[in-house]
Amino acid sequence: MGKLESKTAVITGGASGIGLATAKRFIAEGAFVYIFGRRQDTLDAALAELGANARAIRGDTTDMDDLDHLFETVKAEKGGLDILFANAGVGDFAPLGQITPEHLSWTFDINVKGTLFTVQKALPLFKTGGSIILTGSTVGVTGTPAMSVYSASKAAVRNLARSWALDLKGTDIRVNVLSPGATETQKVMDLFAQTGMEDDIVTGFRNETPLGRMGDPSETAAVAAFLASDDSSYMTGGEIFVDGGYAQV
Repeated sequence: MGKLESKTAVITGGASGIGLATAKRFIAEGAFVYIFGRRQDTLDAALAELGANARAIRGDTTDMDDLDHLFETVKAEKGGLDILFANAGVGDFAPLGQITPEHLSWTFDINVKGTLFTVQKALPLFKTGGSIILTGSTVGVTGTPAMSVYSASKAAVRNLARSWALDLKGTDIRVNVLSPGATETQKVMDLFAQTGMEDDIVTGFRNETPLGRMGDPSETAAVAAFLASDDSSYMTGGEIFVDGGYAQV
């Protein structure tokens, strides 16, 4: 028996990176997982890896109709929801002096608005003892050059969890933030490559991280499985860092 046996989970941004690694871990622990993302080809490739205990639904977390379709499908097929991993997010470099209104809107629409309405629309489906996990970041508590907008969006996500823990008082639904450090996903490596200094950035993270390396998505997925399971039943409003110590020292 896995820790998530017979539970139903939704993972936004679930077709790649940390989301896909978490879907694999949830399924290994006994859950049925819905992955939600914007690109059909990426969803199809992920579903081929995940197998029969997964379902892929295409949509955008900033589109209310897409979110409605997602949770109507979950309700019709499973009757309710045990776990929500609101993981979809974006980030890009933009130093002060070069920040545009479009960059600000794009980042906050997906990272904050998308997270907020994903959770709000999922709420009526939650069963007793449900777990909501929000993806934060080490940058939510540190200064980060050229990423102030992304960092601010993740600081906002951190406060959403604090406030929602109070809103959810008495419901037996808990909400926590999972904050990775530098993690070796394709999206992260592509972002570093845009600068033309990918090797220097990776070396910098390795040198500044007590464990001396970047994280693997499976390591973050293992902590997501803990937060999704009854092992974390007395945790809400909190934040767990999976960062090799980067933001802790």
